[in-house]
Amino acid sequence: MFAVSVASAQSGGTTTFDFLNLSNSARMAALGGTALSMPDNDITLTYANPSLIVPENHNQIGLSFVDYFSDVNYGLAQYGRSFNNLGSFVATMQFVNYGSFTRMTNQEVNLGTFSASELALNIGWGRRLDSAFSIGANIKGIYSSFDSYSASGLAVDVAGTWHLPAYNYMVSIIARNVGIQLSGYTEGVTEKLPFELQLAMSKRLAHLPLTFSVVLTNLQNWDLAYDSKYNVEVDPITGETRKTGSLSGFADELMRHVVLGAELQPFKSFRVQVAYNYKRRQELKIVDKVSTTGFSWGFGFKAYGFSFSYSRSAYHLAGSPNHITITTSLGEAFKR
Repeated sequence: MFAVSVASAQSGGTTTFDFLNLSNSARMAALGGTALSMPDNDITLTYANPSLIVPENHNQIGLSFVDYFSDVNYGLAQYGRSFNNLGSFVATMQFVNYGSFTRMTNQEVNLGTFSASELALNIGWGRRLDSAFSIGANIKGIYSSFDSYSASGLAVDVAGTWHLPAYNYMVSIIARNVGIQLSGYTEGVTEKLPFELQLAMSKRLAHLPLTFSVVLTNLQNWDLAYDSKYNVEVDPITGETRKTGSLSGFADELMRHVVLGAELQPFKSFRVQVAYNYKRRQELKIVDKVSTTGFSWGFGFKAYGFSFSYSRSAYHLAGSPNHITITTSLGEAFKR
């Protein structure tokens, strides 16, 4: 697992099938957009952390939809099933629809339209080894199509979670998207998958219904920073340049790996979330108007056997995607 880590200085734009890292769950998006280690039975968190697949996911259904930028939208559909001797399973279909595009020649002749989309079919398995430790794995079949260009791949996620109920503490280590491209967009050219090693932790306070979440991302690659002309301002007197609105040195490098979140559950059937993703803020902010880039928030409630979650993530001034997730247990829903 550790032998496949990437040693490049930056991660963006160097891999294929990056849609696998999109925040499909509204709760996941609200808490920073990364894998989580949370002490409940939310089936939508299992796609990013298969060690959270538990027997309580039996007969659960999860549906998520994201109204992304422009005409792009994506989502997933999930179903859980448990077997006494084999463990618990979650089947997931993840899709991305990039919309319709106009095909033009160099002479501006309209040749009609074409579409672009990507799809991943996933089977996840999880098992509790004892009261404090569980393991899980996902296997993904991947297909991508852009007009006449297509590619396919195979990837796996592996994860382990330690749960210490006496301390209201959970920690998960997750290796995501370990795999290969089976066929490339161009014959004879293969690309790397977006492998990532993560450490997710959560701590619920003893006397307050508040859970803190800390996720360390891209542990396989320390240096995630890059130089951008949009993060630099020029002193009008001296002509010197300096980075704006960010930490520097070791602190900046460290915080690019850290996603901070908090979830308050004042009532059993209602919760709210807020998070801060430093790396996203530094990469997508505009110096003249930083706004809330890098922050995310959301809420969820349960009624009549259904759980509804909604969140918004501030990626850029261009807009904030809307995430909607609905989950239910088939047995509970039909009873009602």
